Amino acid sequence: MGIEWLRDLAICILGFGAVVFIIFLGVLAYLLYRKVSPILDSVKGTTRTVQNISSCVEDEVARPLGQIAGFVQGVSQAIGLVRGFTKRRRER
Repeated sequence: MGIEWLRDLAICILGFGAVVFIIFLGVLAYLLYRKVSPILDSVKGTTRTVQNISSCVEDEVARPLGQIAGFVQGVSQAIGLVRGFTKRRRER
C-alpha cells in the first residue's frame, strides 16, 4: 500500500462526503421551500387585500376630498378676485 492508494482513498472519501453534503443541502432547501411557501401565499393574499383597500379608499375618500378642495380653492380665488375689484374701486 503506497501513497497512491492513500490518495485514492482520500479522494473517494471526500467525493462521497461532497455527494452526501449536496444531497443534504437539497433536502434542506426543499424543506425550507415547503415551510416558506404558505407564508409567501399568505403575504400575496395580504398584499391583494391592502391593494383593494387602498383603491377603495382612493375612490371613496381621496377623490371626493380632492374635488372638494379644488372647489373650495376656486371659491377662495373668486372671492379674492371680487375683493380685489372692490378695493380698487374704493381707492379711486
